[in-house]
Amino acid sequence: MVHGLQPMRIANNLLWIDCTAGALVGFVVLLFTAQLSQLQALPHTLLLFMGAANVLYASFSFILATRSKRPMPLIKLLVVANGFWSLVCVCLAVAYANTATLFGLGHLITEAIFVGSLAAQEWKWRALLLQRAT
Repeated sequence: MVHGLQPMRIANNLLWIDCTAGALVGFVVLLFTAQLSQLQALPHTLLLFMGAANVLYASFSFILATRSKRPMPLIKLLVVANGFWSLVCVCLAVAYANTATLFGLGHLITEAIFVGSLAAQEWKWRALLLQRAT
């Protein structure tokens, strides 16, 4: 393996993980909003918002993943969006701590950790995210 190729592939895979996870979670939440609302004891409208936000975000990260050259401002926007969404999920977990089920809180906290971790890794590899691995 050529030196430096492995970090480039890791960085490139981050964007694919990001967009795939966002799309998957978003569509599952949108498709099963009514059931999840009952199971998680979270408001139906909140879950609709979260599902739509995930799908929209996934679209943005997909566009970045498919570009051969990526502007640094868009990479930074991606990191900020992930970091912000992570904080939103934590705030929602705190806000619904007394009413949400354990499954609902687990969903919010797991999403916060996952998206926050993506933000940290995308920041770490931001220089390599400027170009798609070939």
